Amino acid sequence: MWQRRRAPLNEASAHSGRPGMGAETVENRQFAARSGLAVCAGRRGALNEFSMSALDALDLARALIRRPSVTPADEGAMDVLQRALEGLGFACRRMKFGEIENLYARRGTARPNLCFAGHTDVVPVGDAAAWTSGPFDATVSDDVLIGRGAVDMKGAIAAFVAAVSAVLAKGEPAGSISFLITGDEEGVALDGTRKVVEVLAAEGEVIDHCIVGEPSSAARLGDMIKIGRRGSVNSWITVAGKQGHVAYPHRAANPIPVLVDILSRLQARVLDDGYEGFQPSNLEVTTIDVGNTATNIIPAEAKARVNIRFNPAHKGAELQAWIEEQARAAGEGFAGAVDVRTMISGEAFLTRQGDFTEVVAAAVREATGEEPDLSTTGGTSDARFIRSLCPVVEFGLVGTTMHAVDEQVPTAELRQLQTAYETIIDRYFARFGDAST
Repeated sequence: MWQRRRAPLNEASAHSGRPGMGAETVENRQFAARSGLAVCAGRRGALNEFSMSALDALDLARALIRRPSVTPADEGAMDVLQRALEGLGFACRRMKFGEIENLYARRGTARPNLCFAGHTDVVPVGDAAAWTSGPFDATVSDDVLIGRGAVDMKGAIAAFVAAVSAVLAKGEPAGSISFLITGDEEGVALDGTRKVVEVLAAEGEVIDHCIVGEPSSAARLGDMIKIGRRGSVNSWITVAGKQGHVAYPHRAANPIPVLVDILSRLQARVLDDGYEGFQPSNLEVTTIDVGNTATNIIPAEAKARVNIRFNPAHKGAELQAWIEEQARAAGEGFAGAVDVRTMISGEAFLTRQGDFTEVVAAAVREATGEEPDLSTTGGTSDARFIRSLCPVVEFGLVGTTMHAVDEQVPTAELRQLQTAYETIIDRYFARFGDAST
């Protein structure tokens, strides 16, 4: 007997770098009215610890790190960010789904709309006693900022906000700037960016291009920009048999041979030899569980979990159907039951090289002196949801200490990231601003 449980999350897409310029999106006052918040445009002199004239990436990063926002907790991190953005004239809209705080903020009414996306939630600190200073103290020692989220990714959020303040000090950009920030990137990612994107799409909000501030740099700031990611499928396979004595197998239904057959079928297939710009897809068995401590018992149940990381040669639904078919075939004639539960946590996507990727790469080159590798390596990120709205790339700090004890970033690197973001914004509106209507 075979049973199917389906839990796909999204669809795949690939985008070119050129926006389709069309009608202007809703104005800030309409947006704020819909969200129930006041528009702060023109209130640059409002009393705020993060006023535009004094905003500093390090100060804001430390303020964010001091909020222990381990998923799903927010602990006031969104409030800190919202105050900073309101001080710069952004209309801020909070969206809460379940336990998760999310924020969409926009300044301006015209297109193009350049969005920065990120997350204020962080992973647990592990052994707090192993840190050289408190994980949420945001200590600066020898010009290095130490704290959970310094790299992944409160530092990048602070750098982009500071970059926006520097851009606005020079004049108004020829378009709009927005922020899409979630508190659910490090968790199951069900109530964060995914749902915000769904709401914005349903309301007709247009984002032309997006930069996600994930720590994309490998060894030096600017050495890598992510322009795509592989997709991910997880399947939980359960084979239910009948427990019995090993000396009397005819009285039992052993689930283990069936499970072994399923896994052998899955591993026998070479999924592909790679895809342009992507490494080959791979399937990995991540756990096998029987729970049988006795030597003379045929167990009643055997479980396994597999994960597939796949390039754009595949769709998540196609891989799900293949896994289910192999499980069905292996279970034919078995007296027990085979159950497969699948979650497509992200589709593969690629932002094709073009005007947008060149603007970002040229700005990074100018600000850092590095020649960035346009890469598709690594795991998943919230870019997998945003790519349904617009072309998206990822650029941020060096990620070597993310999720580690003493997560840290040199203060000079943080400010260099601010400069890189400022250069991206300037170059972006110089390139695309004249195409807006």
